[in-house]
Amino acid sequence: MPSPYRALFAEPGTQAFAAAGFLGRMPLSMMGIGVVTMVSQLTGRYGLAGALSATMALSAAAIGPRISRLVDRHGQRRVLRPATLVALAAAGGLLFASHLRGPDWVLFLCAAGIGSVPSLGAMVRARWAALYRGTPKLHTAYSFESVVDEVCFIFGPIISIGLSTTWFPEAGPLLAACFLAAGVFWLTAQRATEPEPHPREEHGGGSALRSAGLQVLVATFVATGAIFGAVDVVTVAFADERGHKGAASVVLALYAAGSCVAGVVFGVLRFRGAPERRWLLGVAAMAVSMIPLLLVGNLPLLAVALFVAGLSIAPTMITTMSLIEEHVPRARLTEGMTWVSTGLAVGIAVGSSVAGWVIDAAGPRAGYGVPAVSGAVAVAVGFLGYRRLRRPAAGRGGTVEQHSEREERHLA
Repeated sequence: MPSPYRALFAEPGTQAFAAAGFLGRMPLSMMGIGVVTMVSQLTGRYGLAGALSATMALSAAAIGPRISRLVDRHGQRRVLRPATLVALAAAGGLLFASHLRGPDWVLFLCAAGIGSVPSLGAMVRARWAALYRGTPKLHTAYSFESVVDEVCFIFGPIISIGLSTTWFPEAGPLLAACFLAAGVFWLTAQRATEPEPHPREEHGGGSALRSAGLQVLVATFVATGAIFGAVDVVTVAFADERGHKGAASVVLALYAAGSCVAGVVFGVLRFRGAPERRWLLGVAAMAVSMIPLLLVGNLPLLAVALFVAGLSIAPTMITTMSLIEEHVPRARLTEGMTWVSTGLAVGIAVGSSVAGWVIDAAGPRAGYGVPAVSGAVAVAVGFLGYRRLRRPAAGRGGTVEQHSEREERHLA
């Protein structure tokens, strides 16, 4: 039996845009940690390094959905290239100013400019949706993209930190900028698979965030992002407390590897029934998986616990993308996907900040209470908004799974 993943690439152009999307997404996991490493090495100011990284994340959260809204209206090529040039110019300014020990306000200005980097994950998923909308292949495509995300998060930080510490401080962010330029310009050169833009008149009613279902997804993923941000910070502190700070990258890589494995398996499965039920179950599983972190006492056990915790991430993210298809009008699909990424980015910034404060006040073991509480908040928001997720947006036909369920009810 042929692999469903191999069947994805039967359509012309799919291999090329998937490869370009992978290359262009590497900076997502490289730039932030690369800037922290670079600035801390050049200045010794970890507070400044963290503040610059947070500025980049919050700027991307504010600008990203607007860029994606323009993409839905005008097309990927016309919007992504100028937006990327702005981000590259800002990245170059940050590297140059850091090297010359420029004033802090210049560093923050450049960090904010990097926020104009487009969401390549949303752009590639929009291409898959344009090809396979309404077919089981779209589920497999979203699974594949979640695996790509996790591969980026496994290897990106290792590459960025390794280059900046063994070559020269600016090497990590510089390579991330090169990946961004190559990925975006390669992707936008592929016109045959680019989704058709929708004219302004199809965008009445304002932002995609007016969708009640999307509001639930974004709010839940703010709390979910807080889980990710807190786990990263607390794990580094936990490893440092035990005298093995370098092992933190390996432990966190196992967290991503668990998600990667689950994503691969999830993509070959076929499900019946409403996806919102699986989504809520996935959010609950993510929350419950944080509880063992409060009990671990050494790095090997922590590595096992995080690998198991990672198993719920990719399936939940894959189902989320299917729900966005259901709750966001087709003319705003890219923007809708970017809003979920925005929620994650905001949550990561909040979670890392709160976790740092808790670590300073009570130590790393107590810090794992932050992702546990964040998980509980995510479940609460998901339960409160569940009824909204059961009502698709007007004019949406529903997913393949929901069509099947409706047919079964009719026959019964």
